[in-house]
Amino acid sequence: MLVDLLITACARAWENDDEVLASGIGVVPRLAASLAMQKNPGLMMTDSEAYMVSEPVPVGPRNGYEPKRETWMGFSRIFDNVWSGKRHALVGPTQIDRFGQANISAIGDYRKPKIQMLGVRGFPGNSISHANSFFVPNHSKRVFVDGEVDMVASVGYNPDRLPKGYSLDDIDIRLIVTNLCVMDFGGPHKQVRLVSLHPGVSVEEVVENTSFGLSIPEDLPETAAPTDEELELIERFDPNKLRAPAER
Repeated sequence: MLVDLLITACARAWENDDEVLASGIGVVPRLAASLAMQKNPGLMMTDSEAYMVSEPVPVGPRNGYEPKRETWMGFSRIFDNVWSGKRHALVGPTQIDRFGQANISAIGDYRKPKIQMLGVRGFPGNSISHANSFFVPNHSKRVFVDGEVDMVASVGYNPDRLPKGYSLDDIDIRLIVTNLCVMDFGGPHKQVRLVSLHPGVSVEEVVENTSFGLSIPEDLPETAAPTDEELELIERFDPNKLRAPAER
């Protein structure tokens, strides 16, 4: 299934992290963080409630599973963790622009939006405090917008929007994983760069669905398929198949 490839691709966002809190917001990101923790035991995860756990907690109904809790991880300790930079979150913005600025707040003129969404939530502080990656399940020009996002909820590599005292080197956006490809900000001057294409996807398809220019290497690999071991782990962490309801 494509979703399993997306989970394994997202999990690689944390492969070079050490002792940081891996936060996956949503089913696919949460499963990706779980897979990453299984491969990188230095990572930390919570039970999505108030405790740190020694192994990933399956998503959905627990059916008798008892989380292996290690220590209390309440709200105040989460903020200590965030502000110290010891966190890497995988989030799903509604809009992303060429700078990596993300929007989860409103579509259209902010004074009179067409669509009101979540507000900025924790995006402003997260974007200047720790590493972030993006998951986009539907790669399109509606997500990867021209110009700037309608409302800058999290900062990116735009020098005109950085808070006082911050430089581009203080911003850390690792990966963008979509249903078409994997990208990062490794192009010239932090330009969004294609890293790999998913099976059956062409460069032209990615370009046609992105509103801004991309850095495109000459030899693009195909996104690595999940191994049998990874598929077994995904099944263990998602016994109710929440990642693919149609498969239940």
